[in-house]
Amino acid sequence: MWRPPERVRWEPDPGEWPTAEAAGASMLFSPVTVGPMELEQRTWVPAMVPWRATAEGFVTPEVLDWYGRFADGRPGAIVVEATGVRDIPSGPLLRIGDDRFIPGLEELAATVRERSGGHTRVLIQLIDFLAIRRRPDPDKYFARFLEITGEHREKLGGGPGEGLSDDQIREKLAAMEDGELDAVLSPRELESLRMGYRERVTDTHLPHIRELPEVLPDIFAAAAVRAEKAGFDGVELHYAHAYTMASFLSALNDRDDGYGGPVENRVRLPLEVYQAVRAAVGGDCAVGCRYLSDDIVDGGNTVDDACHIGARLAGAGMDFLSLSRGGRFEDAKQPAVGAAAYPYTGPSGYECMPQYYSDDRGPFGRNVEPAARIRKAVHDAGHRTPVVVTGGMHGFEQAENVLSRGSADIVGFARQALADPDWFLKVRTGRGAEAIVCEYTNYCEALDQKHVPVTCKLWDRVEMDESGILKTPDGKRRLTAPKWAR
Repeated sequence: MWRPPERVRWEPDPGEWPTAEAAGASMLFSPVTVGPMELEQRTWVPAMVPWRATAEGFVTPEVLDWYGRFADGRPGAIVVEATGVRDIPSGPLLRIGDDRFIPGLEELAATVRERSGGHTRVLIQLIDFLAIRRRPDPDKYFARFLEITGEHREKLGGGPGEGLSDDQIREKLAAMEDGELDAVLSPRELESLRMGYRERVTDTHLPHIRELPEVLPDIFAAAAVRAEKAGFDGVELHYAHAYTMASFLSALNDRDDGYGGPVENRVRLPLEVYQAVRAAVGGDCAVGCRYLSDDIVDGGNTVDDACHIGARLAGAGMDFLSLSRGGRFEDAKQPAVGAAAYPYTGPSGYECMPQYYSDDRGPFGRNVEPAARIRKAVHDAGHRTPVVVTGGMHGFEQAENVLSRGSADIVGFARQALADPDWFLKVRTGRGAEAIVCEYTNYCEALDQKHVPVTCKLWDRVEMDESGILKTPDGKRRLTAPKWAR
């Protein structure tokens, strides 16, 4: 993962912990209305992919245990991981693209309610993504994957009269140095060679990409109906990071069909998806989205763009806006041969999940100021849509200041909740001093990058002889934090 060159070492600073009386009088532990939902407190566990589903996308005992453990701490809301809206292979990632997934998801929603004693609302994040391939071996790329064109022949001096075969062209290319290839291959061909092939929403020469605006609203709507049938309190539309809907929103989207270019065109499909979902589910189902406060890549959306987008989404009737930042493919680190590009390895990925080696700003609360600007833009447009801010939140005072200053309405705790799922209950009952505070080493992020079960280094090798615990396939790590001995 990329790190700021300053590499300033930071330590988490949760500050003073409140008494039970002070916590009970705080904004953080006060109720908030989110569309049709009433949250008991303004705490939120954002979607995190733990890689515990089956290869076919079904809920497993490990998935139930993961979310049940978060529910033990009784946060205001839990958002279940990015769940694929299409019925296509996606590895150990949950799916909701067919009715056969409903029974497992129903058990998941019920588990959160049972383990939280009914105190925690549960939503599910709905995601669409485009194809991405692993970085190929160069010999295989030239021998099997590269489509030979007239431009290749012309640049290699192999015109029609010379009669070079495709195989001869491939051999010439395979023998070239990197610098020579720059002059022969197109930018997309070079990317496919050096990073792996990746579809974009701007690849409108591909019929299935061209038709995305026609098919996605109904696909998302059908997924939302399944979520409602499974008993979720709401859905979060995934409009963030490196995936389909975020790519439509991004200023890098220059589609020429009315869904790219000016921001009003770029927000068109996200609005149409929302409207289709809203029309398909009942009035008791909350519908919001997660989107980026800043793309953090050249030519992408800025905070100003995000302010405009937030006002438009709120104006359309979104029940909440959850803000992240960065996490894009455009600045991702080159993967090893045989691995796929990972959108959290460049500077934009760092902004999404900053760690304890940072710059002078530090890793904590980097998204607060952008969130405050977006919330103000939403309010200035006449809306009171709750805004959820995330990013390095780990202390009560820190979260309370965000709320009291009006920077956000709800505070999301991702890595901190992973480090200590009981953080919310401990702090609310005046026992915050017992909280396990995240160190922000991004140990969890490194596991996510490998697509293996995500755990926390602060607890995944302790009390390994505890009866009945679930472990990783190699038996070396436990899958959830030890129970809090209250």
